[in-house]
Amino acid sequence: MAPTPLEPVLSFPPELLLRAQGIRLAIFDVDGVLTDGRIYIGEQGEAFKAFSTLDGHGLKLLARGGIVPAVITGRDSPAVRRRVADLGIRHAVYGAGDKLAAAMPLLASLGIDWPEVAAMGDDWPDLPLMTRAAFACAPAGAHAEVRAIAHHVTRSDGGHGAARECCDLLLTAAGRYAELLHGHLVTLDGAAP
Repeated sequence: MAPTPLEPVLSFPPELLLRAQGIRLAIFDVDGVLTDGRIYIGEQGEAFKAFSTLDGHGLKLLARGGIVPAVITGRDSPAVRRRVADLGIRHAVYGAGDKLAAAMPLLASLGIDWPEVAAMGDDWPDLPLMTRAAFACAPAGAHAEVRAIAHHVTRSDGGHGAARECCDLLLTAAGRYAELLHGHLVTLDGAAP
């Protein structure tokens, strides 16, 4: 039996989708974007962070939709490296004190310029990327200065689906969202669920 077709229920304002068209690279911060910004530190000094599976799946969908996901974070930890590796994100810079300096070689290596870049951040260190990117996104709980320059502020907080909302918006603007949604109606072997 064939699956019942789904019509996407998500919608974004046309002017926002227009602004987000042509994006080939999406750069995400970690703390406050892919996590809720809290850091749990164990007795031995090990850091623990919670990541959203919604965000993780969104980042995977972004790659399938032809938009390169990347991470540039000011902190470095085994937990972040593990999550990035688990998601198959090939472009990541850890411990970046200057996120703009970290981004420039990445853009050059991919042959991408700022008019093709989206950036999502939540605090002042993310501003150099967000003010240069064609599309800037911030989670609901981002600092006021970051929300003020963002083209889109998500309904969700960091670590609770904010990155997924950004991914969904970028995929919708690229015309790939509905196709990816329909692709999830069949199992990996091609049979209907």
